[in-house]
Amino acid sequence: MSLRSRITGTGSYAPKKILDNFDLEKMVDTSDEWITERTGIKERRIADSSEAASDLSVEASKRALQSAGLKAKEIDMIIVATVSGDMPIPSTASFLQHKLGAKNAAAFDLNAACSGFIYGLAIADSFIKARGFKKILLVGVEVLSRFTDWEDRSTCILFGDAAGAVVIEPTEKDRGILSTHIYSDGSLWELICLPGGGSKCPSSKETVEKRQHYIKMKGNEIFKVAVRTLEKIVVDTLKANKIKPSELSLLIPHQANLRIIQATAQRLNLSMDRVVVNIDRYGNTSSASIPVALDEAVRTGRICDGDHILLEAFGGGLTWGSALIKW
Repeated sequence: MSLRSRITGTGSYAPKKILDNFDLEKMVDTSDEWITERTGIKERRIADSSEAASDLSVEASKRALQSAGLKAKEIDMIIVATVSGDMPIPSTASFLQHKLGAKNAAAFDLNAACSGFIYGLAIADSFIKARGFKKILLVGVEVLSRFTDWEDRSTCILFGDAAGAVVIEPTEKDRGILSTHIYSDGSLWELICLPGGGSKCPSSKETVEKRQHYIKMKGNEIFKVAVRTLEKIVVDTLKANKIKPSELSLLIPHQANLRIIQATAQRLNLSMDRVVVNIDRYGNTSSASIPVALDEAVRTGRICDGDHILLEAFGGGLTWGSALIKW
């Protein structure tokens, strides 16, 4: 058996503050019925003003390390997937390394938007197989509430804050990450973006006045592309591993929209009881959504040894990806 990468610990954390649809009714022209029907979201978590992305990451990471039976100093790499890090410089992973006391770990961030955790899995898998790393901490974290336009009813209903973490280690057993698949199409970048604050549109009075430091998205167009793209990638992933949809124990999708999740499950002929859904409680937490859902599935006993688990995501970039795991 060749060397594989295996998830040996999971953890997650969500801020205490809950913002539900009835709260949003008081802020913008919307309703609980409208939000629920179109997205499946009932509430989302909002970070306290004192909580940065690294703070959420610390809590999720501690739980993942405890689950794996490891101490922070044993970790040799930290990867943080995020679009809402503490600062442009340094990386949120650097802050996390310091706060955890993981002094022996290399640390860096990656930005693949909602596909970030899948991209991170692909990178971690490669570092273990090709570079000999032994214990990698991968975190997906977002504090999207800081970049949400609370006057834009089309986007403010969607996003929430959370962090999810996994520990990844090598194994020679017949289990672990079977394959990862990552893709992108930069020609569609305008479908979801945050235009202000980078080198293209540096922060200025004008960018602030134009509200360019908030997330912009074209929801209807994204929905069409996402459904078509995710249907293809999940089928292709199973075919690449010669696994039938009926052999799949659980689908853990990015929690962007309940209708997209249902469409993907229907394409695989999967009943919804074999799909992890928590969008109703967290909203879209981008890079954090899959690891949070994975941790919940593990801790509630929905995943057993030998189960085939399919992860899939679609996000800004545009980016998309999948991972098939034998638990």
